[in-house]
Amino acid sequence: MNIKKHIPNIITLGNLFCGTVATIFAVKGDFYATAILVVAGIALDFLDGFAARLLQVQGELGKQLDSLADMVTSGVVPGIVMMQFMIHSNTYNELGVSTWEAALDLGFSLDNWISYELFGIVLTLFACYRLAKFNIDDRQSDSFIGLPTPAMNLFVLSLPLIAQYSTNPIIQDVIHNKYLLIAITIILSFLMISELPLFSLKFKTYAFKKNIIKYLFLISSLVLLILLQFVALPLIITLYVVLSVINNLNVKKEA
Repeated sequence: MNIKKHIPNIITLGNLFCGTVATIFAVKGDFYATAILVVAGIALDFLDGFAARLLQVQGELGKQLDSLADMVTSGVVPGIVMMQFMIHSNTYNELGVSTWEAALDLGFSLDNWISYELFGIVLTLFACYRLAKFNIDDRQSDSFIGLPTPAMNLFVLSLPLIAQYSTNPIIQDVIHNKYLLIAITIILSFLMISELPLFSLKFKTYAFKKNIIKYLFLISSLVLLILLQFVALPLIITLYVVLSVINNLNVKKEA
């Protein structure tokens, strides 16, 4: 038995394990534990591809396993998180709860569901479509077409963390606004299946001139994380999209 060829698949299954356990915590409303498991899963998602290339054991099985694992970690989980956060935000606003912990203690109940809160699951549906599209699209070897599901996932997971750890009342009021959450769900869903080219962080060469957009993004992201912590995550994803649009315009101009 050739153990080497199974190493990337074992790493991929580690991603699936993290995503499955994250799903349980997301249903319970424990967004901090969910975020830790999702970040671990995304890291493993990166490592399985790296391991496959390093060991030269890339294959169709690994490709399919990777998408199935991503569907859980970056498809099912963010949909549940958005739905749960909408429920908690509704409770926060309707009952005038003054602290995030108090809203969280009210827990999950079918009685406080309003139809719009189920709208968060739309993210899961569009993530599934995105992953299926990615599997049959040979244009995405060096860059992405549409927002990658891990980027969408990190954006969504940052919202309850910002709500939980921010003490700014303005941020609290804005981030619990149901119309904003619905708009975010629609925009992220559209971006995942759009034909918008987005740069990847793979480097063919490390020359600054040829990778100025990538270096600008990495440096800016690091500064934002240091200064703003959780609040930086949605800003970083937004910056990624904006810089990709600028990069696309520059490429068209040069052509």
